[in-house]
Amino acid sequence: MEESAVSLEDKEFTCFSDAIAIHKERDDLSVETVKNIETAVEAGNWVELVKQIKQEASRTTVKIAVTGDSGNGMSSFINALREIGHEEEDSAPTGVVRTTQKPALYSSSKFPNVDLWDLPGTGVTSQSMENYLEEMDFGKYDLIIIIASEQFSSNHVKLAKALQSMRRRFYVVWTKLDRDLSTSALAEDQVRENILKNIRENLQEEGLVDPTIYLVSNFSPSFHDFPKLRHTLTKDLPEIKYDSLFGILFHVCEKIIDKKMKTIKKHIKEDNLQGGLEISDPNNLGECHKVFQKNFGVDDTSLRQVAVTMSHPDTYFTDVVQSQVTQTHQQDGSTPSLLHQFRDRAVQFAYRCFHLTHAQQEHVLDEAAEKTKKILSKILKDTLLP
Repeated sequence: MEESAVSLEDKEFTCFSDAIAIHKERDDLSVETVKNIETAVEAGNWVELVKQIKQEASRTTVKIAVTGDSGNGMSSFINALREIGHEEEDSAPTGVVRTTQKPALYSSSKFPNVDLWDLPGTGVTSQSMENYLEEMDFGKYDLIIIIASEQFSSNHVKLAKALQSMRRRFYVVWTKLDRDLSTSALAEDQVRENILKNIRENLQEEGLVDPTIYLVSNFSPSFHDFPKLRHTLTKDLPEIKYDSLFGILFHVCEKIIDKKMKTIKKHIKEDNLQGGLEISDPNNLGECHKVFQKNFGVDDTSLRQVAVTMSHPDTYFTDVVQSQVTQTHQQDGSTPSLLHQFRDRAVQFAYRCFHLTHAQQEHVLDEAAEKTKKILSKILKDTLLP
């Protein structure tokens, strides 16, 4: 069978360059991948960077944690979401007593590249919630599904409040709607409205924003809100993966860009652009501009290459960045570029003033680095969200 379960204890921890710690169970970036990405950015090789990003995105899984009070039906929900019976070999164990003693990992052909983590329940004492939040380490999950039934307890509210403060995406799923309907004399619409009202009121009392709420029956996964839940989850997965990868990829690349900036600024301060970057005339800001851009890989030739690789028009990235720069200057009321001011109004002084020349060179460098980060952001977005 395709479904599988793995204990948290089978996982290990690791870290990659520059002491950026990553949990192995998240499996975000391997040491080899980080090194390849760093090498590509260092060389200004966007084509290779795109290749690395695509490889990483294809193998990265979305981590979904299922949690709630013990006895609310978390394990049964996971089986229902995976569309397998409780009696099947790889199903999550269920029962009237607490059956999940430690986090267990499940996969499903219904949701490729998704890890479903069945977490131990929160228990019955609110005093244990702080320890529970720390032990479960919710920051390593991309989506948390809070399971509730019978009542939306203080534990549920505390979970939701903690997750919102951590800026973690979460759903609330009420799992025993069939029992509620069978024991109530009210019409189904009224029962549903009462449950939703209770959940929302409990959250609003703590100033929480209304989350996405689904009312389902674990024993009728084709009815009530279960189809809607599956549809929404399938639709959200690409964006969830994007959120998971974008920040860490940008951070890794940005560190290399900043490192290159620091090196070039050192050449500027030491008046060593000729030896350091082979700029024949450091006083020629136009030449500096071209060399800096080529060094970062944001010259026209490099941008055309990556645009073609990504099946965009060959002027795609050049046009995008130019549009962003124009909009920014229009909003803040500044001129299109201080570089033109230096060229048109202060160039004669620049050639005579050692410190002013360095300031001009640093400004041109800053422009090239800013452009590089904008290109990086666009490449990541377009590659992770095709």
